[in-house]
Amino acid sequence: MENAQELIERLNHSGKKLSKSHRRIAECIVTHYDKVVFMTASKLGEYVGVSESTVVRFAAALGYSGYPQLQKALQELIRHRLTASQRFEMTSDMDHTQVLNKVLKADIQNIRSTLDELDVNSFEDAIEKILQARKIYILGLRASAPVAEFFGHYLKFIFANVTVVTSGISDIFEQLARIGEGDLLIGISFPRYTARSIEAMEFARSKGAALIAITDGPLSPLHSTADTCLMAKSDMSSFVDSLTAPLSLINALIVALGQRRRHEVSEYFEGMEQIWDQYSVYLSKSGE
Repeated sequence: MENAQELIERLNHSGKKLSKSHRRIAECIVTHYDKVVFMTASKLGEYVGVSESTVVRFAAALGYSGYPQLQKALQELIRHRLTASQRFEMTSDMDHTQVLNKVLKADIQNIRSTLDELDVNSFEDAIEKILQARKIYILGLRASAPVAEFFGHYLKFIFANVTVVTSGISDIFEQLARIGEGDLLIGISFPRYTARSIEAMEFARSKGAALIAITDGPLSPLHSTADTCLMAKSDMSSFVDSLTAPLSLINALIVALGQRRRHEVSEYFEGMEQIWDQYSVYLSKSGE
């Protein structure tokens, strides 16, 4: 995936061989790409002073199948810097009758893209690191906190050494105070990335712990920090974080780990079923 500078250089270089109107569009994007990211082809054309069809042809001249693909590339580059109001603005003009259809289709596409792009070797490496860890810490802050809690909830069925680290009564560094060599920190973070998540990962590394990151791509600041990185698409719908693909990836991790620890998990559930029945945690089979 190209970074911001590479895309800008591409636009600059292509501008030398583009028509005058295309060069104006390229110059506008280079200078104002943080604003262009919110514009439809029609709005960009109006802003630059060219027709909508000219903007579409410009995107094609750069090798994109259409303007939405160019716009998506720009969004991918700056989305971790977007404020909540800017993210809301990206879809504020969406037809309300199309919201359900577009949001669910976007989540489906996130899962498909994650499946197509996920490194299977990294997935298997993450499984081995989790199985070998002396103690497992799962870090998730703000919107990633429910994902970390979900992951931790099911990992505790498989392992006895799981701690979920999130905002609460104690600071996250107090929760990580005893982390050390032989331990594992799984950091979960998606745009907008929290500074505290990065600091916690670096703290765990300084203590000798192994690191796994579950994040959205190579541009994530967690990517360079972790020993193993699992990437799941989280293309957003308005100000809402799309965590469908990350949760699906975590489901796959849980199932794979459960299979590897099949005997221990079976024994654990046999004991838990007795406790759940004794204290009526779940409705009985008869519905009583």
